[in-house]
Amino acid sequence: MSKMELVAPCHFGLEAVLKKEILDLGYEIVKVEDGRVTFCGEEDILSRANIFLRTAERILLKVGSVKAVTFDELFEKIKALPWEEYIPVDGKFWVAKASSVKSKLFSPSDIQSIVKKAIVERLKMIYHVEWFPETGAEYPIRISFMKDEASVCLDTTGLSLHKRGYRTMVSKAPIKETLAAALILLTPWKKDRILVDPFCGSGTFAIEAAMIAANMAPGMNRSFTAEKWTNIVSKKYWYQAIDEANDLVNDQIETDIQGYDIDAEIVKAARQNAQEAGVEHLIHFQQRPVSELRHAGKYGFLISNPPYGERLEDKEQLPGLYTEIGEGFAKLDSWSMYLITSYEEAERYIGRKADKNRKIYNGMLKTYYYQFLGPKPPKRKRQE
Repeated sequence: MSKMELVAPCHFGLEAVLKKEILDLGYEIVKVEDGRVTFCGEEDILSRANIFLRTAERILLKVGSVKAVTFDELFEKIKALPWEEYIPVDGKFWVAKASSVKSKLFSPSDIQSIVKKAIVERLKMIYHVEWFPETGAEYPIRISFMKDEASVCLDTTGLSLHKRGYRTMVSKAPIKETLAAALILLTPWKKDRILVDPFCGSGTFAIEAAMIAANMAPGMNRSFTAEKWTNIVSKKYWYQAIDEANDLVNDQIETDIQGYDIDAEIVKAARQNAQEAGVEHLIHFQQRPVSELRHAGKYGFLISNPPYGERLEDKEQLPGLYTEIGEGFAKLDSWSMYLITSYEEAERYIGRKADKNRKIYNGMLKTYYYQFLGPKPPKRKRQE
């Protein structure tokens, strides 16, 4: 299977970040839709997309698209797809997830059942067997309906890509690693600039920034479902992608990345997570309240996910907290601040209107990415 079409779901509102990542990897964009980017490439695409993409939630291998408004129609069209090109006779396959938006077929459990039966019928006919042992590699199937059109895919990833493998300890409301990486990539921050997260929790922003700075591929220390799909992709592509990832790492760099939290135990957990990620030497974690926010450097970045009263804080505490954020930021000469929060009074208590505001869905929660932009640093003179 040389040319492959892959679908990468992502957070709603961050499709452009993922699109740029895919283009930077050298692949062709087929389509950008709400919450997903479709792209294509040669055989190395499957391993490299899983290992290198920071902002995708998972990587799906597209088997086909079908339009169906009845279950009979769905059965026949799923049965017509070339499943034998993907699932071997001993493959273990099931419909891991079905979703439906604005479609006549809307029951996920019924869709799952019909799709499984259709695939079984197709493979019985092709392999001339009545029963499948399902003792081989796993081939989870995902089908998503939108306006009666269904995208039918195999899940190549397994555990979601936000599971980098480093976060063994978490705070009460952690931000997903994929979302944190996307929010950092939305800013002009570079590894030679200061980055501070004054509500660091389990350290996700700081760790993702350090991994970006050190050019560490987010998926280089975990495994993927499709590694066992030797009938689709040769093992050599996985080895090549890991070798490429290892060659690109440069953690012998100087950074100024800091994470503060008021909770000493959480700071300890953040340090542990950074150690698991291999970037603890690139980050300084410290127990410190936001009221003590200060830094002598200029042109730095505050990037944070402060409490916003959904689960952690009482709403009454938020005005005082966001006032402290605003006061701390005001003392940081020439800095920029980026905050993700669902708190709609954030600008009022920070005491300044954001220069940019982006709506992002964090799961089902509507949040805002407030961007308070500082001046650009002067260009460095070239050495003669």
